[in-house]
Amino acid sequence: MNKNRYIVKTTLFLISLSLFSFQGTTQETWSLERCVQYAIENNIQIKQQALTVNYKENQKIQSLYDMAPNANSQLGHDVSFGKSLNYDNTYTDQNSQNTSFYIGSEVTLFNGFAKRNTLKQREFDLKAAIQDLEKARDDVSLNVVSAYLDILFNKELVSTAKEQLNVTKEQIEFNKKQVEVGTLAKGKLLETEAQAASEELSLTNYENQLRLSLITLEQLLELPLTEGFDIVIPNLDAAGLGKELLIADSVYAKAVLDRPEILSKELNLNSMEKQVAIAKAQLYPSLSFGASYYNNFNNKYTYARDSFGNPGALIPFGEQLKNNNRINMGFTLKIPIFNGLSAKTNVKNSTIQFESASNELQLEKNNLRKQIQQVHANAIAAMKKYDASEKAVTSTEEAFRYVQEKFNLGIVTPMEFNDSKNKVTAAKSSFIQAKYEYIFRIKILDFYYGKEITL
Repeated sequence: MNKNRYIVKTTLFLISLSLFSFQGTTQETWSLERCVQYAIENNIQIKQQALTVNYKENQKIQSLYDMAPNANSQLGHDVSFGKSLNYDNTYTDQNSQNTSFYIGSEVTLFNGFAKRNTLKQREFDLKAAIQDLEKARDDVSLNVVSAYLDILFNKELVSTAKEQLNVTKEQIEFNKKQVEVGTLAKGKLLETEAQAASEELSLTNYENQLRLSLITLEQLLELPLTEGFDIVIPNLDAAGLGKELLIADSVYAKAVLDRPEILSKELNLNSMEKQVAIAKAQLYPSLSFGASYYNNFNNKYTYARDSFGNPGALIPFGEQLKNNNRINMGFTLKIPIFNGLSAKTNVKNSTIQFESASNELQLEKNNLRKQIQQVHANAIAAMKKYDASEKAVTSTEEAFRYVQEKFNLGIVTPMEFNDSKNKVTAAKSSFIQAKYEYIFRIKILDFYYGKEITL
């Protein structure tokens, strides 16, 4: 009885273990949207740029606090040995202890608007960092889309290679029957089998390319390499993209207003403009207002000496605080006269940085225009290549059907048959490549126009 229970428990354990193993190897498919979102959330460069945004935000907040009055206090206690100052402003050879308290505040009334311009500058720096973060997200998204399309491209190559291999295997079976009845020489059968072996090698190469493209996407997503990783195959219709391409100038006119790399350079230019104003503020006088309170207690402060020269009683704590109370307030005007020309040098250097930022903005705009023009030209070329390769597939498939019929009748040789079939394979491969290149170029053009990339 116990033995039967043991067998049943062991069997159930093995069954549950096998089910768990089966679930563990189940393939998990990722959509493009999920890949892009995951990459954005986990990419290290994006996280680094997000930290830069946080840093710039802290700088902006600090600039806001810098405009408020400061306040500082100080509490001290010291012990003096030997001669020490008495309450009547005379020195006596005695040890004493003194406790003091200070609190003061100062506010800048005018400093050439340096603090205000610093706040505005750091606001521009924060906004520029946010745009840089958007640019980093866009770059990662484009890389993911490119890797995703590369996987789809390789999947279609594998599928086409399998189809061609199946056709060859069917032809081998047909040839075997012809050899058996004596209507076909065995050498022709061997040629067809050699063609099948060559196609199996090509299929293996395509499968390896597919695996490498999956690894590339996994690495972009910062995922651990697993055998179960795969992607969702969307229903792509390149013909449905339309033949009317966006005009390059229209794309640029919109992109130059919206693209984060342009906005970042514009904000950086604004920041440099404020830097010039901050540097010029050093040439102006500054005015500040300050107020402070001071008090102290000394354990040797006594009343006036008597007629015999003996010290009087110790002045009480409360009376000392009342007598030693000091309040001070006033204005301070600082006028720069000569500081080694550092202020003028800072103005000149800030002006140079402003001009450099202006050149960087124009350079970024020029690069954007060139990129859009190149993308537009590539899209036109890809569209023409797609149309031409689609016609090539149709014509080569029709020619192969004709050759296949003649081969079955024994009119053409296996070499001619294989040559025709190889042309179909090459045409289909070129068509698949043209298809995904066309899709990618169109999507990139839409991306610059501000459209979200979806498949």
